Amino acid sequence: MNGRKLLAGAAALAIAGVCVSSAVRDETLAPPPIVDYGPVRLVAFDSCDHALTELRNAMAPYVSPYGIGGRTEVFAVGDASNSAGVAQEKAVPDARAATPPAQQQDHSTTNVHEQGVDEPDIVKTDGKRVLSITDGKLRVVDVASKSITGTVDLGERYASQLLVAGDRALVIANSPAQIMEKRVPDRPSFAPESGTELILVDLKAFKQIASLKTDGFYLDARQIGGTARVVVRSQPRLPWVYPNDSTNEAGSLRRNKEILQSEPITSWLPRYELDQNGARSSGSLVDCANVSHPVVHSGASMLTVLTFELSGQLGTGQPVSIVADGDTVYGTDRSLYVADDHRLMPQLHNGSPVQRPVTTAIHQFDISQAGPPKHIASGDVNGSLLNQYSLSEHDGVLRVATTTGTQAPCCWRMPTDVVPQQSPAAPTESLVTTLRRNGTQLVKEGQIGGLGKGERIYSVRFIGKMGYVVTFRQTDPLYTLDLSDPKQPKVTGELKINGFSAYLHPAGDGKLIGVGQEATDQGRVTGTQVSLFDVSNPAAPQRLAQYHLPDSNSEAQFDPHAFLFWPQDGTLVIPVAQYQTNYEASSLVLKVDGNQIRETGRIVEPQSQNYGGARRTMVIGDQLWSVSQSGVQINARNGLAQQAWLPFIQ
Repeated sequence: MNGRKLLAGAAALAIAGVCVSSAVRDETLAPPPIVDYGPVRLVAFDSCDHALTELRNAMAPYVSPYGIGGRTEVFAVGDASNSAGVAQEKAVPDARAATPPAQQQDHSTTNVHEQGVDEPDIVKTDGKRVLSITDGKLRVVDVASKSITGTVDLGERYASQLLVAGDRALVIANSPAQIMEKRVPDRPSFAPESGTELILVDLKAFKQIASLKTDGFYLDARQIGGTARVVVRSQPRLPWVYPNDSTNEAGSLRRNKEILQSEPITSWLPRYELDQNGARSSGSLVDCANVSHPVVHSGASMLTVLTFELSGQLGTGQPVSIVADGDTVYGTDRSLYVADDHRLMPQLHNGSPVQRPVTTAIHQFDISQAGPPKHIASGDVNGSLLNQYSLSEHDGVLRVATTTGTQAPCCWRMPTDVVPQQSPAAPTESLVTTLRRNGTQLVKEGQIGGLGKGERIYSVRFIGKMGYVVTFRQTDPLYTLDLSDPKQPKVTGELKINGFSAYLHPAGDGKLIGVGQEATDQGRVTGTQVSLFDVSNPAAPQRLAQYHLPDSNSEAQFDPHAFLFWPQDGTLVIPVAQYQTNYEASSLVLKVDGNQIRETGRIVEPQSQNYGGARRTMVIGDQLWSVSQSGVQINARNGLAQQAWLPFIQ
């Protein structure tokens, strides 16, 4: 998942003007400077003039003959934190806190990190209807009649996710239309050719109510009740010039420096186009007064948080912006966190990267009140995150799991891939840091390191006062951590087995479910595996059972939304793709029964060979509803007999 995110972020910088150069430079390259960012804090600009001066000065060292930097790179310099020895402790009282989120209704919902905080996905259900986003269409299926009752054609937009509140849906799409702005004819805009479009849909009338386009790239979103908050990332729109037959590198560099100093503040601020109530408006999405920035930054990226009440008008989202990059969003019922591990860094104009220890900046926003979020604190930790599950807030303490000394966390692999061996020049280890808010700072309370030396984190789950971390290179150590004293977090146990779990899910009664890949003693992955762990005694975690499907992968490895666990009867469903003599996609249905995992069967859709299998499966009453690109299949939960097939594609 992070591999995809990393590539997308790199592409974003490339669009923003970070171009690849193979030219040989005559100048001697100085050693890359080491930048000490110090404690992270956000401050507001005093005025638009102040903002413009600050942004120009911050970007100036990175201007090159090719725009910003000489090429797109991902830099991460190891700074492994040494920690005291790992302590082995006896079981703690809350060890059985591995409890799944409560499912009081007779239908499942999107698998989310925090109970009560919804996350966008390609499928949603309220038990009475199923909403699906596929092939540019939003379809509504009535559960009672098992029929498609409405379709909203979204046109050429690539609609990827949706959120639902009552009879309103917020569709999140990549917009192919460029947001135009007036410019001098010989200075074209290099704004991104695509951005984010948010479409508000009336589910009763099956029509679009309003749409908001921004030139930012969609990062993530969270929803509490009827309030959705969407995070987008944008880059400056500067009309860089490049060397050509009439202009050498020196001339291009000189011209780009002039362009930087002549561009207005609007070139940095994200733009919008709003189509609402039959009227269209456009302009800068955010005012300078609503932009904050870290003390040190490159001015090359801006994060904007948009807030929408889905029952009302769409509007422009009451935007709040930060001059920073970002790649991870985590939300609770009261706080929204945006993390930036600085992976995407522009180069200096001589082609040298800026070296600094790998750190992750974390910005906390208060979302407990109506209206836009308010920034209340920032802090940083060593290392980089895997995903949102690396973050967890409990009793006012933010727990953060990171890996140091690595260029990127784990990524999705084909079954035949060999996990690369660690370079001696970049030793890795993982750690868990606890942070507590003190004024405007997220201050470190405690830390435990030394996890998986030479390895990196593949999955994390925090449950109550316990933490569970999986690292991997050739074997899979599952660490159990006691976080009951945030000032002195402790490793209490470790289980070493082959393969790894890429996603961990609480199963109740002190048990965890892990979904990932089995592997040989040499670290070669061999196919999807589902494990059941007993963590009721943190000093001695055990694997009770394992199911292995050779030569296969599952989307649930990198997207937990594809994972279904129904604790009422132990039903577990994940999509799988098996690569043997022929490609075969299906929904693998397992049963967690006591200390065992057994296969119940497979759900194969009629058109899976042409369009792939189901990507999401839901429990509705005594049925399993599986949704794919080609349609919806309904099977009995007991026995898996097919009861209906509703094709999207005739």
